[in-house]
Amino acid sequence: MIEGDLNPRSHSDPYGRRINREHSRILATALPYATIVLGSILPTLFISASVPFVPPLGFLILIGWRLMRPGLLPSWAGLPLGAIDDLFSGQPFGSAILLWSLTMLAIEWFEARFPWRGFAQDWVAAILAITAYIVLAMFVSGASLTASMAVAIIPQLLLSILLYPMIAAMVSWLDRLRLMRIREIR
Repeated sequence: MIEGDLNPRSHSDPYGRRINREHSRILATALPYATIVLGSILPTLFISASVPFVPPLGFLILIGWRLMRPGLLPSWAGLPLGAIDDLFSGQPFGSAILLWSLTMLAIEWFEARFPWRGFAQDWVAAILAITAYIVLAMFVSGASLTASMAVAIIPQLLLSILLYPMIAAMVSWLDRLRLMRIREIR
């Protein structure tokens, strides 16, 4: 008999010895998508402004999930999630589909080139993705592009960049919630 089998703590995990505790497949699968959809809907509920000040929360949460958990969202997830964002954001339909899909492909390329990275590299990747998304969304919006419009997106851009570390922390907390073991009844 192996000595490890005699130790009563050898089969415990961080949650302790709990019989009938398993990861919820529904929670593990649905939580990332639900938080991204909620992030797309949330800015339209509270603030209605003529100046783009509210950051694109759905996009920030998408980037957070993709950079924090690289294999969790497939590359094609930008298409349906972008369609939902287009329905609520007021942008022309197809703009978020295109931009979110391109962002997912760009992050996939980034992860292939830099597989071992830290938070600083993730933040730089997020800054590049956020800047490209906001600027390209301005071009795709169909509005007449003027210098004052370019100046008007600066607060949204800065707020989005500064908000990303909080979004990343929220995503890591949600990831722990997603992988929490809950009681399984058979």
